[in-house]
Amino acid sequence: MDVRKYDGTLSARWTAERLGEDQHGVWLGTPKGTVGRSARGEWTSRFAYVVLVPRGQWWTATFCAAPGPELYGDVCTVPEWNPDRTAVHQTDLDLDVVRPRGGEAHVEDEEEFAEHRVRYGYPEHVVTEARRACAWLREAGRRHGAGAEPFASAYGPWLGLLDQAT
Repeated sequence: MDVRKYDGTLSARWTAERLGEDQHGVWLGTPKGTVGRSARGEWTSRFAYVVLVPRGQWWTATFCAAPGPELYGDVCTVPEWNPDRTAVHQTDLDLDVVRPRGGEAHVEDEEEFAEHRVRYGYPEHVVTEARRACAWLREAGRRHGAGAEPFASAYGPWLGLLDQAT
């Protein structure tokens, strides 16, 4: 995955395994101990996780093994695959929806979104789509997904595949 800020600077980059695809999108797996890069330097994943890259949406969703959060929704531009579909690129729009293990979903980084909206000059349609995606993610990602898939349980088998592979 290659995640950039709106000005093109690196936000995060790491290698993930393509696990498969279903009606929700493409599922990527990252084992515990995977090394990635960010603007702050190298980091190592503390837990395994799967990332859902949905089709045509302004978000991605990460579902983590314990002790990570159950859900980490990243509001971003619509993810784009390279021509051979081996790499995905997206622009991070700062807003995140986080559901801690057993807790309620909440929005993080609203101040960063407001700051970057001015600094990077987010066009109004980007602001509108980011806010829309954030509100939708927060509602859909409620505790235990409140029945909304893929946030309720659809991610479980994908995370299980990754656990078996590590």
